[in-house]
Amino acid sequence: MTETEPDDRPRYHHGDLQAALLTAGEAELAEAGIEAFSLRSVARRAGVSHAAPAHHFGDVQGLLSALAAEGFRLFLDAQMVRQAKAAPDAQSQMLAAGLGYVDFALARPALFRLMFASNRPLFESEPLRPASEAAFRHLEQGVAALGSNDPLDIAAVWATAHGISDLLASGRLKPMSALAPEARDAAVTEILRRVLPDRGR
Repeated sequence: MTETEPDDRPRYHHGDLQAALLTAGEAELAEAGIEAFSLRSVARRAGVSHAAPAHHFGDVQGLLSALAAEGFRLFLDAQMVRQAKAAPDAQSQMLAAGLGYVDFALARPALFRLMFASNRPLFESEPLRPASEAAFRHLEQGVAALGSNDPLDIAAVWATAHGISDLLASGRLKPMSALAPEARDAAVTEILRRVLPDRGR
């Protein structure tokens, strides 16, 4: 490049490149799918050298693990946004968390499937392990606030919230998908209400 040629490559301040690579990684995951996902394609999308993703994440599994970790943080954020708008009682908070679960799945279906339906991320790695554990603790605490520590109650709430979210994100729950957002929320809320522990009703 000569002195007169403009350099229009993206420039990142220190500390920004990792976030930019995660953003590019999620976009690549959504567009190309996990089978075609590669460090090279993410680097190209981010406008950086091919070596940049490997420097930050090591390999494809490292980048996918970091993406899943970021996904769990965003997943919790989506639940907390709904909970901040809900009444403070335990049942309302649990139902709001379920709506946040659905919100996340609909907004980020590729990331949702990476987190819950792929064996590519290394779940024992940092920071994925603590991020996924924090999400599960949030569920446990919500059910405990309803008066139950029964693993079956936890499983019932989780399976229902996850099942609805997955079916909606994949377009398989067509009658509910066709509803206006407010009506869909009401339907999701009623389904979740039916599986909450009796002690929370």
